[in-house]
Amino acid sequence: MTQHSDSHREEARPRQKKGEDRQYSPTVAIVLEPDLRGPAAEGQRRSAADRLLEAEGLARAIDLNIVHSAIVPVAKPQPATLFGAGKVEEIAGIVTASEAGLVVVDHALTPVQQRNLEKEWNAKVLDRTGLILEIFGERAQTKEGSLQVELAHLNYQKGRLVRSWTHLERQRGGAGFLGGPGETQIEADRRILQDKIKKLERELESVRRTRTLHRSKRKKVPLPIVSLVGYTNAGKSTLFNRLTGAEVMAENMLFATLDPTLRRVRLPGGTWIILSDTVGFISDLPTHLVAAFRATLEEVQEADVVLHVRDMSSSATKEEAADVAEILRDLDIDPDDEDHVIEVWNKIDAIVPEERAELVARAERSATGPSIAAVSAITGEGIDRLLAEIETRISGKLVARRFSIPPERGADLAWLYDHGQVRHRETADDGTVTVDIEMTSDNAAAFERR
Repeated sequence: MTQHSDSHREEARPRQKKGEDRQYSPTVAIVLEPDLRGPAAEGQRRSAADRLLEAEGLARAIDLNIVHSAIVPVAKPQPATLFGAGKVEEIAGIVTASEAGLVVVDHALTPVQQRNLEKEWNAKVLDRTGLILEIFGERAQTKEGSLQVELAHLNYQKGRLVRSWTHLERQRGGAGFLGGPGETQIEADRRILQDKIKKLERELESVRRTRTLHRSKRKKVPLPIVSLVGYTNAGKSTLFNRLTGAEVMAENMLFATLDPTLRRVRLPGGTWIILSDTVGFISDLPTHLVAAFRATLEEVQEADVVLHVRDMSSSATKEEAADVAEILRDLDIDPDDEDHVIEVWNKIDAIVPEERAELVARAERSATGPSIAAVSAITGEGIDRLLAEIETRISGKLVARRFSIPPERGADLAWLYDHGQVRHRETADDGTVTVDIEMTSDNAAAFERR
């Protein structure tokens, strides 16, 4: 079992929850990364070390105090406990010695495995799905986000009811005159859960209808939509803030953003767009969770341009990009569509100068291939080139034009200022204004039609 030392870790500082004065103490936790071998390992893109690092990031996202983390080899997954008996016993000793109240297993666990491990370790056990749900539950801010989290959580709990109750063997009294066996407690609990799920689905449908109405209203004043997508913690929200001047929550933390955020942005050539920030993608996201959050990704499906933001300082950037590409395909978006998707190589400020220079050079050479922009959302490096690339995709390349506007057409002059960059202006004695302007070819054509 490969262990990670704790000397380099800072204890997670509890964040103050909105509307509350008191602080929450971090829960003492152990993080385990099962390293499956043989056929069970098929489909795993990342190394065990990279997966463990991500699992630790997920745990810290909800202020868990990690006292021990380890990679645990699993030659043959056990139906009852996932790990072999020897490993289960070894981990039990670590749990006791560290006085941990929680063990995070970065893998999907069946209800039986989860229950058995909790008995063996005398501690609460969270699998990957449960951990992500905890994060989502803490971060969701909007009505829709909260409903989606609750729905996903109920669907997750449905198969795990047996863990939550000790009275499941009891039966309620028989119905009618026959006095039959009646309804078992677990059946009643499942029925209650199912009723809650149906109620939530109805509420969500109402919220989605409202969102669709808002979207249709936006279409009446048509503005191109540019959506930011990327692996969680790729720097989407920081980039969003850089491009819009907004103050969306942007922290070096997994799933800092859950709810979609929209802002109107004016590009250098005068084109107005709607910029959309979305929830971060992550590998091995369970199906019901993807389904629950599909509505937050509707903006991506309707986007005119998709910015695929990558963390180029991550050791697993290629694997993360492959995961994002897979989810984009699930949304019927071709990640290789050069006219529709721009790769944004973010966090170049966190790369050593030699490698950064090479990345920037590769991005600049992309003019003849897939569209790439190397940027730092923190420092602003490369942002101008990215904005120009977005505008080219939406409205065509910038063109230089000269227009002479007579004094009686003041509205036309105002239009030019709104839709381009005036580089030079002269006013004649008769009041005629001549402007040298850079604007998109679409805007130039639109002005000539006025």
